[in-house]
Amino acid sequence: MKSVGLITEYNPFHNGHLFHLQQSLEVSEAEVSVAVMSGHFLQRGEPALLDKWLRSEMALRAGVDLVVELPLPWACNSAPEFARGGVQALSILGVDSLCFGSESGDLTRLQQCAGLLETYADRIDHETRDRLRQGENYPTARAAVVAELSDDPALTELLAQPNNILGLEYLRALNCQSSTITPFTITRQGAGYHSTEAADNIASATGIRTMLGDDEDVAPFVPATTATLLRQGIEGGMNVDSDILYRLLIQMLQQGGKRLAGIYQIGDGVENRLYKAAQTAEHIEGLIGLCKSKQFTRTRIQRILTYILLGIDGGLMKEFLDCGPLYLHLLGQSEKGEAFLAEQRKEFDIPLVGNYSRVRSILTHRYGRGSQRLRLAQEMLAWEIRATRTYTLLRKNWPGGNRNLDFFREVIRTG
Repeated sequence: MKSVGLITEYNPFHNGHLFHLQQSLEVSEAEVSVAVMSGHFLQRGEPALLDKWLRSEMALRAGVDLVVELPLPWACNSAPEFARGGVQALSILGVDSLCFGSESGDLTRLQQCAGLLETYADRIDHETRDRLRQGENYPTARAAVVAELSDDPALTELLAQPNNILGLEYLRALNCQSSTITPFTITRQGAGYHSTEAADNIASATGIRTMLGDDEDVAPFVPATTATLLRQGIEGGMNVDSDILYRLLIQMLQQGGKRLAGIYQIGDGVENRLYKAAQTAEHIEGLIGLCKSKQFTRTRIQRILTYILLGIDGGLMKEFLDCGPLYLHLLGQSEKGEAFLAEQRKEFDIPLVGNYSRVRSILTHRYGRGSQRLRLAQEMLAWEIRATRTYTLLRKNWPGGNRNLDFFREVIRTG
């Protein structure tokens, strides 16, 4: 079965995602769609609005055939690592093509820019750091360096747009991995990635979350099945309470900067900045606002806060990023998705697991007792379990009973 891959967050699934899905199937001439989706913590360092199973069901009800979780080390990381992990996962699953949205919509131009970023990677990094020291923020600094290298000022605008940036990283990841996956891009429709404004029947995920926070009706901007699941989730208190997140973080930050040593991306004095802000901030937005600067962007601060919340060790993160995913977590499938897996499963290099009830024995059987890869797989598993346990604490409605949801939530199946 010819397949197209989508690297996603679906926070939540909306009409723009539906357009992307439909266009991806059309341009790639694929029969089956495979989404690699972030779990409970997202690329920009935020906890997801609703849990990964509810978001998977939204995608499946809207027509996605297979939803597989992007492991935490890549899901909550910089754009290059997010893209690299997504491409690695799609390659493991044997997907034929990858389709991503971009503001540009011009694959050839994006590929040329991706090639430039790769060819001059060291020089771009060095000159960007020089500009950072002069007070520029990272996106502006890198865009200016690339525009100068290429003698093409238009690249400054291309590199300033978030979907273009991710698209470039997908293309770089495909090249670096010598992937056989064929890339496609479609022009992003409607509201911008971070926009809170709506255009026709399309609003960004950011805009939809803002509307939900203001108790506005989002039904015009999401598929009917998503609207139903959103209502059920929010009425059931399954959405995240930012005040709980704030209180948990403040408790951790009050311990002082020295206690944060070893946490991924802690350094350059950010631990002291966080400790100081924790003494006066009144809510999560205030905490981020007191900490962010041109050097420490909002997104970077958000990710660091998530690393602190989850106890993400910098040394382990490096090992994970070097070795790649060691197992994948299947969240949901349609009948067509199940048929695709039946065709592909024998080719997988790593285990694909449903829930975690037998995952330890599966990993031991695959990698061998006492092996380095088993150690890393078990550490990666521990991070995912901790992420889900922590996420349940953030819900508005405190869930009773067992918080080890990864162990007993079954794969979601649709017709």
